[in-house]
Amino acid sequence: MGRTYDSIDERLATWLLAQPLFFVASAPLSGAGHVNCSPKGGAGSFAVLGEREVAYRDLTGSGAETVAHLRENGRIVLMFCSFDGPPKIVRLHGRGEVVVPRDGRFDGLSARFPERPGARAVVLVDVERISTSCGYGVPIMRFEGERHDMERWAESKGPEGLDAYRQEKNAQSIDGLPAFPLPEAVAGA
Repeated sequence: MGRTYDSIDERLATWLLAQPLFFVASAPLSGAGHVNCSPKGGAGSFAVLGEREVAYRDLTGSGAETVAHLRENGRIVLMFCSFDGPPKIVRLHGRGEVVVPRDGRFDGLSARFPERPGARAVVLVDVERISTSCGYGVPIMRFEGERHDMERWAESKGPEGLDAYRQEKNAQSIDGLPAFPLPEAVAGA
């Protein structure tokens, strides 16, 4: 049924890259804080960078929980499920880092993904544990296509509108942890 792996081999990487959806979970250190789980997806939104290194493109959204948790403690898990074919779940536990456009590594990492309006960061994950489980409880579902609502929303906001939105909605987590700094603070950093 389940097993652990020493690394992400070519076969596992191919399977991971074929999944149209994955989930990201993180939590603050405080037991009173909120655990977060977010769906991620879209063609080309995930990349295997090495045997124990992966990344995903982070888009502007209604919150910034994962980013705030990573800034506080770095803990993250990515979970992939097979919704068709043989049942399978893969979890990648590790330490994550948020790479933003002002970081010198951003352009190289960002080039691994198709351009999408609203991209605010790349989340880089140093994978510490790779495990599978049966996936027997995951339903069989058919992928019908990508949603383009977020792209249309980001395009309608434009760069300045996205900056203003991030200042209002992405500056901190629901528990008050810092997430994305305001552009004025970034310029002085």
